[in-house]
Amino acid sequence: MIQRIGYIALVVRDYDEAIAWFTTKLQFTLVEDTKLSETKRWVLVAPPGGENQCLLLLAKAASPEQETRIGNQTGGRVFLFLHTDDFARDYEVFTQRGVKFIHSPTEESYGTVAVFEDLYGNKWDLLQLKAKHP
Repeated sequence: MIQRIGYIALVVRDYDEAIAWFTTKLQFTLVEDTKLSETKRWVLVAPPGGENQCLLLLAKAASPEQETRIGNQTGGRVFLFLHTDDFARDYEVFTQRGVKFIHSPTEESYGTVAVFEDLYGNKWDLLQLKAKHP
């Protein structure tokens, strides 16, 4: 049996503002943007080189309850982990593009990490794992 996680939904306020932020600030690729109805779109983005891995589904909040989850899908914990092959490069580029880092880079037993927020306040780790870490 082979299984994998295909998409992770991120609740957003607006499709276009979310697409713009992810594609300009983090250099993500817009993989798909398909209109499903007058109010719903299927929007997939991926980090550079990640188009064939788990994709991020930008899902516009469709109810008042869903709107309360924008920016806080995990109760304040880090939500997503963006792995990189060059932490210093990406940290510098993201900082220059105005990505808000809320914790400075640290060296941990598993790698180099810094916490940043997306445009809605969800917390992400920018992470370069050490070579021997799975």
